[in-house]
Amino acid sequence: MSKLKMGIVGAGGIAQERHIPAYLNIKEKVEITAVQDLNHDRAQEVAKRFDIPHIYKNYSDVFTEVDAVTICTPNKYHAEIAIAAMEAGVHVLCEKPMAITTEECEAMIEASRKSNKLLSIGYHYRFTEAAQVAKQAVVADEVGAPLVTRAQALRRRKVPGWGVFTNKELQGGGSLIDYGCHLLDLSIWLLGGPEPVEVMGTTYNSLSRSSNQVNDWGVFDHETFEVDDHVSAYIKFENDVSLQFECSWAANIKEDSRHLSISGTAGGLSVYPYEFYQQKHGKMMTTTAEVDYSEANAGLRQAQNFVESCLGEAALIVKPEQARDVTKIIEAIYESSETGRSVRLRSDSI
Repeated sequence: MSKLKMGIVGAGGIAQERHIPAYLNIKEKVEITAVQDLNHDRAQEVAKRFDIPHIYKNYSDVFTEVDAVTICTPNKYHAEIAIAAMEAGVHVLCEKPMAITTEECEAMIEASRKSNKLLSIGYHYRFTEAAQVAKQAVVADEVGAPLVTRAQALRRRKVPGWGVFTNKELQGGGSLIDYGCHLLDLSIWLLGGPEPVEVMGTTYNSLSRSSNQVNDWGVFDHETFEVDDHVSAYIKFENDVSLQFECSWAANIKEDSRHLSISGTAGGLSVYPYEFYQQKHGKMMTTTAEVDYSEANAGLRQAQNFVESCLGEAALIVKPEQARDVTKIIEAIYESSETGRSVRLRSDSI
């Protein structure tokens, strides 16, 4: 196979702003041959804008034209479309989160195994230069045994007022499943994928349900707002590794904030900004690095990794089993908030 033929399923913002431009930047390895969207006018506009030759109303029709698809639909349809694609013999890159439920994730993994087709999930934060450098530090054992990780993904009054972001049926949740999932995935990946043992979480949405909204990202109906806009959680992994986690679309804070740090037995690091902390020469030392945080560059690296993996030239950086574990934790946070109790994910943790 000289070039990978790619199809785009769902022609909304994420497809137009991240995935399609990324593929167009590696034209020597991939060509976008088809696009599908339930909004046929939008599919036509995207096809014209990016010179995509084939337009379809039904996603299943795309599979006959391509070797791989990139799924950019609402979360509710991720599993259905991904499974159908792999059963049709097509590789899949699916936007995050992998699916709304762990059960759906397991079905996607089984479809990948049975079809022998690749399945990856769009957790592009792993592909920033800062994340890649942090991963190298952890793999080189410069942090030692991780102890405590802290992750925050906080926005000040930025509930997405477009698309279906606040539709619980289509998305499965709000700030956690849309934004916080990135920091969850990045944290677990940097830690080396420890098994989650127990989760305690609380979700909030009282701020976005109040009247007289001040919101920087468009207008939404506070009376029908039904998803989380703020979430906090404590996650315990095997070997007593812990993660203190918080995310929000609409926090009453001074400014947007993103933080991920790991404290270990040999050292510690921060991703935002990138710093490394260690005891050396009888002193506490802080090392900095000039690293790139560009999401456009991360999207390009993500596209390169998926395409090259489909062509047999690389191995997937985001594996479906890892993405499933993120969904498992998200489910547990929602369950814990609803029941008011911690959720044990491993029976021997009792």
